[in-house]
Amino acid sequence: MIKEKTPIGRGSMGPAVSQKRIAGHLTGLRQLADGARPALALHCSLAHGGAWGPLAQALQAAGWAESRLIAPDLPGHGASDPPGDQDLHALSTRIAVALAEEAGGPVDLIGHSFGGTLALRLTLERPDLVRSLTLVEPVIFAAARETAGGEALYEQTRASQEHVAQVLAQDPASAAAQFHAIWGGGVPFAALSQRQQDNLSSHMYLVTTLSAILLDDAAGLLRPGRLEGIGVPVLLAAGGASPAVIQAIHQALAARIPDVQAITVPGAAHMLPITHPQPLAEAMASLLSRS
Repeated sequence: MIKEKTPIGRGSMGPAVSQKRIAGHLTGLRQLADGARPALALHCSLAHGGAWGPLAQALQAAGWAESRLIAPDLPGHGASDPPGDQDLHALSTRIAVALAEEAGGPVDLIGHSFGGTLALRLTLERPDLVRSLTLVEPVIFAAARETAGGEALYEQTRASQEHVAQVLAQDPASAAAQFHAIWGGGVPFAALSQRQQDNLSSHMYLVTTLSAILLDDAAGLLRPGRLEGIGVPVLLAAGGASPAVIQAIHQALAARIPDVQAITVPGAAHMLPITHPQPLAEAMASLLSRS
């Protein structure tokens, strides 16, 4: 076991974290549930594996105790080393693949936001490693363009992301505050502790490196035929108070994935795995029981 690095700021650190080299990268790891069936949970940007603690507890409360829930800290987050000059999305995917293989896959795969795009990529590239797929607001913004009215939402999101990147170069705290106002789940940036604000500001570079993947689909997740070939049951979960582009993304994904259930949690925003874990856990328990 190691001494925990300072968390970035989304969710408590939860159970003790260990470190090991996964796909050649020093990675923080937690196991949040002790069942026999392997599950792999990939967190959102500026979070860490401990953010899945509320969902792990909610799954137990919902009557699902079979999962062995593995929750890594993605590169640059929590107790994991920064990505350096490596492609963050590609490196994170390699780590997720290696963990699924090590767990003896196929795994029940769970991803939130940035982690949702990783989970989708892993499913497309290594379908043999996935038993079920839960996507909580995967921010593959390019998908919104496939829906009626989605082009305008996509352009608004692109403009917002580009503005944040421009502000980041001069004023990281302002960039973090603007990003958090949209994706922070309704908690004002000023309400965070100074340490949380500082950590979010100093790690905003991790967000702005992802534009090619999220806005331009550089990884080809949306290429014709790819989503249509997903052969496992999929749950799409969104918050009712989340940005409108999320519903457009979900609409596009639901139209193309063969076996999909979509839920919207009233009153929840983008951080719903932390703020509203119970309804998510109940929907997941149903998905897991039939996969």
